[in-house]
Amino acid sequence: MKKTIWITSTARKIDFTEIEAATMLLMKWGFDYKISKTIGLENHQFAGTDEERASEFQYAMDHPEIDAIWCARGGYGTVRIIDKLDFSHFKKNPKPIIGYSDVTVLHSHLHTLGLTSIHATMPINIEKNTMEALQSLKMALLGDKLDYKIKSSAENKGGVAQGQLVGGNLSILYSLLGSESSIQTANKILFIEDLDEYLYHIDRMFINLKRNGYFDQLSGLIVGAFTDIKDNTTPYGKTVKEIILDVTSTYNFPIVFDFPAGHIEDNKTLLIGKEVLLTVKKDLSRLEFL
Repeated sequence: MKKTIWITSTARKIDFTEIEAATMLLMKWGFDYKISKTIGLENHQFAGTDEERASEFQYAMDHPEIDAIWCARGGYGTVRIIDKLDFSHFKKNPKPIIGYSDVTVLHSHLHTLGLTSIHATMPINIEKNTMEALQSLKMALLGDKLDYKIKSSAENKGGVAQGQLVGGNLSILYSLLGSESSIQTANKILFIEDLDEYLYHIDRMFINLKRNGYFDQLSGLIVGAFTDIKDNTTPYGKTVKEIILDVTSTYNFPIVFDFPAGHIEDNKTLLIGKEVLLTVKKDLSRLEFL
């Protein structure tokens, strides 16, 4: 029996033409799909009101014939509905929730409930994604094992670490600090990525993660794409890599930079909450899902 994927928007508005490539891809892969009422809805910048977006997401979480939920796009808005959702039925009957960027709100909240989710590309990006990125999502949906090997960056900190993979968008993780959706990172592998931020703000966010104990017992750090990063007229004086290495300089966990995930075309799929083995060597780094 074919699996059915529910396409919805928890954040910014999106129309049917922007998800057409994704629906065609799902059919090519042998999946059925259903389209939420949020697609085509408009409430200022959002895909409907908070109540409409929450109601559609709740329906999909609880419906027994929907096998996975694919968030159509990010932007901003998921945090506005997270407290309107009831996860009591979903905890007993979980299903994959797929997306990245603003969807980090859901990834983080699900992780606090002991549930896994899929950090991956979204329908709005399908036409621009690499074949490798799309294939990694297909593998995740089919339950195939993910195992990535990438060329090591000169700035990497070598080592081997094992633990549950957590994280997502840095700005979202920062915004969730102090809430019940904020993740615990002890003995885990943290993944981060971001888009359209100033260098000084990246420093601010990393300092705040440090002050909140994110790095105290962290097993390893995976740094994905930091895309379209900006600087002030007076230069901040450090690159993203230099900021991260500076803030984490007193810790001994391995760090891998330039991992192919985030706001890039080659946005590889990651399984949040799954056990992984991270190996960072001079020439090659590997992320293996166990």
